[in-house]
Amino acid sequence: MARRDGFSSYHPLVNFFFFALVIAFSMFLMHPVCLAVSFFCAAAYALCLNGRKALRLQLRFLLPTLFFTAVLNPAFNHRGVTVLAHLPSGSPLTLESVLYGLAAAVMLCTVVNWFTCYTAVMTSDKFVYLFGRIIPSLSLVLSMTLRLIPRFRQQFRVVRQAQASIGRDVSAGALLQRLRNAAAILSILITWSLENAIETADSMKSRGYGLPGRTAFSIYRFDARDKAALVWLTLCGVGLALGCAAGGFAWRYFPAVEGTGLSPLSLCLQLGYLALCLTPLMLNGKEGLAWKRSRCAA
Repeated sequence: MARRDGFSSYHPLVNFFFFALVIAFSMFLMHPVCLAVSFFCAAAYALCLNGRKALRLQLRFLLPTLFFTAVLNPAFNHRGVTVLAHLPSGSPLTLESVLYGLAAAVMLCTVVNWFTCYTAVMTSDKFVYLFGRIIPSLSLVLSMTLRLIPRFRQQFRVVRQAQASIGRDVSAGALLQRLRNAAAILSILITWSLENAIETADSMKSRGYGLPGRTAFSIYRFDARDKAALVWLTLCGVGLALGCAAGGFAWRYFPAVEGTGLSPLSLCLQLGYLALCLTPLMLNGKEGLAWKRSRCAA
């Protein structure tokens, strides 16, 4: 964990349930207000968790993806009744296709941000703790897969620095020599990954993995704080689901933009969705205030 995060200290069930709710709602709610709320809350929480790393992700990947997706959709989707112009091919450029492309781009970037936060909060041991008894093999495979890419990148840096120290970096020499150096680094990484897999398998076998009656140690305890958070998330999830069923978030882009206007029901639902997406930041603020009060009291 790159920074201190109060929400990460909650029970894994609370963490997983929150991300399941916000990712599901972010994928299915296409109302502009919901898209904006989820987008900014996910970006703020990602910055809170990862700092400059999250900022680099926003600038290098998400903003170009947002622009590319928003421009690509009107080029191929010509539905809609409001024609703004005609493309060189003669196809119409409609306002509805532009708005839908922008909404789809925001939704994509929002989901990526939430998954970035998920990987920072839901570590592999939390995932195995939740699903190890239900689907032990699948949970193990998923946890190892999630760990593979970060560990592979870390090992790549170590191997490349070692090779560079003896003049065998991928940026040294002619093209043929660079290819040979890159092949050597790749061979070292593949060998390391195979040896690591064998060591992991031997370690798990020695610890009795898969044997009947095997118990597992866990540091997680479901206390009153976790119960209150789970009740809050459940109320938010049920309330928003009922609001969706009642049409409080209804919105469509084709053939014309039309949706639920501002009403007491829609306003309450939007505020509830904002509160749900801000849950980790609010809990972090609460933990920060409690920490400052304890420091002042001491």
